[in-house]
Amino acid sequence: MDEATPKTPSLPATPVVWPPVAIPGRPVEPGPPVDGPDPAPASEGEQVLADLRAQIRRYVVLPNEEAFTAVTLWVAATHLQTAWQHAPRLAVVGPAKRCGKSRLLDVITETVHDPLITVNASAAAVFRSITATPPTLLVDEADTLFGSAKVAEKNEEMRGLLNAGHQRNRPTLRVSGPNHEVAKFPTFAMAALAGIGDLPDTIMDRSVVIRMRRRRPGEKVAEFRTVRDTPSLHALRDRLLAWLTPLHTEAMELTPAMPVEDRAADTWQPLVAIADLGGGPWPGLARAACLAMTQHEAQQDQDTSGLGIRLLLDIRRAFTAEGNPPVIRTSRLLDILNKDDETPWPEYTANGLTPRGLQLLLRDYGISSANRRFHGDVQAKGFTRLQFADSWARYCPESTPTATPTPERATGA
Repeated sequence: MDEATPKTPSLPATPVVWPPVAIPGRPVEPGPPVDGPDPAPASEGEQVLADLRAQIRRYVVLPNEEAFTAVTLWVAATHLQTAWQHAPRLAVVGPAKRCGKSRLLDVITETVHDPLITVNASAAAVFRSITATPPTLLVDEADTLFGSAKVAEKNEEMRGLLNAGHQRNRPTLRVSGPNHEVAKFPTFAMAALAGIGDLPDTIMDRSVVIRMRRRRPGEKVAEFRTVRDTPSLHALRDRLLAWLTPLHTEAMELTPAMPVEDRAADTWQPLVAIADLGGGPWPGLARAACLAMTQHEAQQDQDTSGLGIRLLLDIRRAFTAEGNPPVIRTSRLLDILNKDDETPWPEYTANGLTPRGLQLLLRDYGISSANRRFHGDVQAKGFTRLQFADSWARYCPESTPTATPTPERATGA
């Protein structure tokens, strides 16, 4: 036989027999006998989590297995809200329409604890609906609340409510009643928000983030019909409640080991605690999902901040191209940036980088345009070079060229 030809491995005399695999929602078919003790049956917690994951998978396509794990555990965690110190948000976001965001919210609505739909609801109506046994807030089309700067400013109270409600004992104060007395209203409640594009940073930072994508042509899911499909989802919800209610005290005392720290740990701790209560493969799945998804979001944040640094660098090049004037018009700066095809600015929006977009990107650096005087006593919006000096020095300092050592002069013998 030619030595380059791989040899076929010899088969064992006795074929390997694998135990039957449990498929959620189906009885396990009896298989051939295997050596060793019978495997222990799955606990009710382990099984109901597996069944919930299977139902979610039936109706939506999520970006990865970690996302299925996260959504499953988040839904289960809503049934023990009063046991948690933090109420994680579930941010269901996607780059465009028809990514399955609303469909996922449909499934979640029928399985969480006491769902409260908050489409177009005012912040006052929402916090007056939160009690000592909080509902689960569900906000579809959240991008309409926070999409533009003008709309976001109008809904600042809602954003504040969602931020405060992430942690226990952060009530909102209102003057109410005929005597104008100060009253405390609780804000603590778990919330799921679905929308196009990222939500405000303060909400994303308190969220388990599910980044939806459109289905490929070959990816199929079942159609969701409320009348037909709700009963089976409600049956799952009832099983979750029956399993978790007796575990409330145990859940309150749990301090699960977390693979992350700080706010990420606060947000994911209820999900990991649910996994530990469920047992089986769930503790490992939960921690793997936590680590992978928080690392992905950290990279997203780094990429976003990197865009700001890229802008600082390109503005410095624009000043240099103009001969480093002490002041430059905003219109001229944008013209230079948007004409450079090697930068992201021409495609930043349909109209390139706009004055508003420029202002937002520079806001974190404390830089804003103002009325300036230019040649001919003309007044227009602009920036001074001095405004950028501190940020250039901190975030993108120019490299100092290393002096080339002067070679020693050769001496004669």
